[in-house]
Amino acid sequence: MWRIWLLFDPRRVLVALFTFLFVLALLIHFVLLSTDRFNWLEGPSAEASASVESAPAVQQDLTAVHVPDRWV
Repeated sequence: MWRIWLLFDPRRVLVALFTFLFVLALLIHFVLLSTDRFNWLEGPSAEASASVESAPAVQQDLTAVHVPDRWV
């Protein structure tokens, strides 16, 4: 394992690794901030919260659904 470090400069490798991980972390955080569910700064938008609140009001009557005997 020590011979690998003879080929690569450890400082450059560590700087490149930390730079890559920092850019990856920024990318993940900005992707999460662009979603409605995981935006911790603004919270859910009014449209998304309105659709979530109205969703339970619409329910389907499951007693009228026919289930074949082979599935039970």
